[in-house]
Amino acid sequence: MKNVIVLGAGLTGLTLAYQLKKAGIAATLIEARNRPGGRIHTRYNEGEAPVEMGATWLGEKHESLLALLQELDIPVFEQFLQGYTFYEPISTSPPQVFLLPDQAPNYRIAGGSSTLISKLLNEMDPEQVVLGQRIQKVEYQDGVFVLESADRRFSCNILISTIPPKLLVERLEFTPKLPPELLQKAQQTHTWMGESIKVAITYPRAFWREKNYSGSVFSNVGPISELYDHSNVEQSLFALKGFMSGALHGAAQEQRKTLVIEQLVKYFGEVAREYTTYFDCVWQHEPETFAPYHGYILPHQHNGDPIFRADYFGGNFIIAGTETASAFPGYMDGAVLSGMECAERVKVLTMN
Repeated sequence: MKNVIVLGAGLTGLTLAYQLKKAGIAATLIEARNRPGGRIHTRYNEGEAPVEMGATWLGEKHESLLALLQELDIPVFEQFLQGYTFYEPISTSPPQVFLLPDQAPNYRIAGGSSTLISKLLNEMDPEQVVLGQRIQKVEYQDGVFVLESADRRFSCNILISTIPPKLLVERLEFTPKLPPELLQKAQQTHTWMGESIKVAITYPRAFWREKNYSGSVFSNVGPISELYDHSNVEQSLFALKGFMSGALHGAAQEQRKTLVIEQLVKYFGEVAREYTTYFDCVWQHEPETFAPYHGYILPHQHNGDPIFRADYFGGNFIIAGTETASAFPGYMDGAVLSGMECAERVKVLTMN
């Protein structure tokens, strides 16, 4: 049987490997990070709400993700939005308070998004996942790929990349080279999560709910631009979580924390200082996710472009990942769909 290697042990890579294993095909996942999950990264602290530093929400239209969660017996729960929301349009006026209009609900994964990663990992054999190996060179000759990291070599007949396209073409040296039109498109492709700063603050009680606030904030002033209630599924552990302005990526974490707490005090009063833990994640500081763009790139630019789903190296090299998905690219659902579609392509290749 043909040997299969997948670059990346994030949601796409794990979904792909899970689907292949059900078909009797064992794929090896090679992950540059020292942890699986990629851009899904839930922080767990005993006695506190799990908080998402990466992918968080899904909707009813995300059918591929929902089907996978159902298959793995992972429940979801609705995002809490009950009560008044703060809106801060300008710095010279006090925040406005309003009720959000009815809208299609968003959901979160019970136990945190990393629950999905853990369930998928549990379906793998331990030797299938290799962590801490960043592939630097790929050579293809006579139907065999030879992959090199700083200290190891791997080989396979079928190679799948789930790395963000921009990082794929800028970090890996291919022999023969990838087509120039693919290189150009990939370098101009937006990497989901790349510029984001996620922030979460845990609290011993949901004081905002006591005052009929939803915990939601929308601010043009910042440093937090969006904020939401982030309590656990049991509604017994409490947190607020949101997005911080990417302009603060160069600030020290202590400075970011001070700015965040002062912003929350402005909305909720001094009780906002009584936090338990502060977390943030600057994704621009994650080298396995972000590489600086050459010029201005729009959000989701070139995500889902058909060029990423074309055949390369005789069809034996497949580019996958959420940025490449045929639907909902840049979301968890796109990552799952990409893994499922890629699995079908690999099944055909292994039969030939």
